[in-house]
Amino acid sequence: MSAEGPTASLAEPPPRRPKVIKTNQQQVFLYVVLTLLLSLATVWVGRTLVHNSETLTFAVGGPNSDEALFAAKFAALLKNNASRFRIKIVNHADNAKAVAQFDRKQADLAVLRTDAKVPLRARALAILEHDLVLLLGPGNKKIKSLAELKKKKVAVIAENETSLAFVRSILDVADGPDAAKIQLAPQGATLDKLFAPANGFSAVIAIVHASKAVRDKSYEQVAKRGGFTLNAIDEAKTLARKFPGISDETLTAGTVSTSPQIPDDDLDTIGLEWLLVAQSRMSPSTAGELARIVYENKSALGLDNGFATRIEPASVEKDAFVIAHRGAADYINDDTKSFIDKYSDLMYLGVAALSIIGSIFAAIYAKITRIAPEKASELSTAILDIGERIEHAHSLDQLECLQDELEGILRGAVIGLRDGTISTDGLDTFKLGYEFVRDEIGMRRDYLKRHASETDKAARDAGPPQHDDSNVVVVKTAQSA
Repeated sequence: MSAEGPTASLAEPPPRRPKVIKTNQQQVFLYVVLTLLLSLATVWVGRTLVHNSETLTFAVGGPNSDEALFAAKFAALLKNNASRFRIKIVNHADNAKAVAQFDRKQADLAVLRTDAKVPLRARALAILEHDLVLLLGPGNKKIKSLAELKKKKVAVIAENETSLAFVRSILDVADGPDAAKIQLAPQGATLDKLFAPANGFSAVIAIVHASKAVRDKSYEQVAKRGGFTLNAIDEAKTLARKFPGISDETLTAGTVSTSPQIPDDDLDTIGLEWLLVAQSRMSPSTAGELARIVYENKSALGLDNGFATRIEPASVEKDAFVIAHRGAADYINDDTKSFIDKYSDLMYLGVAALSIIGSIFAAIYAKITRIAPEKASELSTAILDIGERIEHAHSLDQLECLQDELEGILRGAVIGLRDGTISTDGLDTFKLGYEFVRDEIGMRRDYLKRHASETDKAARDAGPPQHDDSNVVVVKTAQSA
């Protein structure tokens, strides 16, 4: 081996590559995708919690009934306004069967008139319509009281048998021959025909929607021919106390006909209410929101025939015939909570959940995008390796190479501690190893310097070198004569 071999190997040790942060593009892309998915999931959950779609079953009568047409308009309104509520309309043969379904808790909403059997769990959301009871006599005949109509033939203008039963109850007519005299007028029959002598009706009791009575011009046409007299029901207050579902009403002058003016003065009568009702178990927030939508869109919910064109808030009195739903009552009384009041707890939990999720994803990001920092103690192995090579250094140049390598490790450790690629775990071990090898290099340097000095001194003391002539051969050259 040549003299240059060991020196070259010590002077140029293989470079040690310090560990650096390596960013994996696929991992970064994965993190970005996961972050976006988390954001979308958070938005979707929040939207779901606040705007979660809720389907409500609305029980109604026949497809062409007033309550069915109202339900269809209500459903369309909710859909067009992007409400979270959806209406499922269920038709029945008549409204009585629809209310029966509601009573069995198989429907969330229904429309009922206050003369019907009201389910115990029904709670009012709004008053949709008033029905007026018009007591009509032929020509100029006055009817002083309902008692006069007992045992007389009376025609009832109404849409169904329910109204016929109602009239028999207010006339206090028991089942039998007298009850048979109270008859439901044929559909489309006019007052002229009913009061014709051939039919023999002593009176006509019409149960009509208040909004329709104002628009119906047929009463005005008959009145011009002197065909009927509108009579007051003086027993209105008594009947209202006797039958809780009945309300005493006042017909203002000109309600039925403006020319001639009928009635010519305010007149007492009785009436019934059509109520939009919901199940008592419906949440107050849902009921309040439905009530708000109904009240704020009254003009859009009215039917062409006048039904539900003058929607009113439900009665919030404790003695109301049908108690208002708590959610509707809160809205009517302006006791509804603000968004912050209603969702403060939910928002607090949401922030806490997002904080936890964010911490988890931050940890995942740190895990998948960064290499774990190297412990300072792990660098001690490289330092000790330098220490083992010190005794093989036979020159100051070789020793300086080892010194540079040691300083390079120290410099890399300082940079790593600053950048976070090297942790402080085992830092004391690293310092101890560094100081030990540094001192060893110093001691070896002193030794090499002393050895070099002693060699030079011995050479000087020996003086100049002596020449040995014992082996010199004298060659004589013969010169020719």
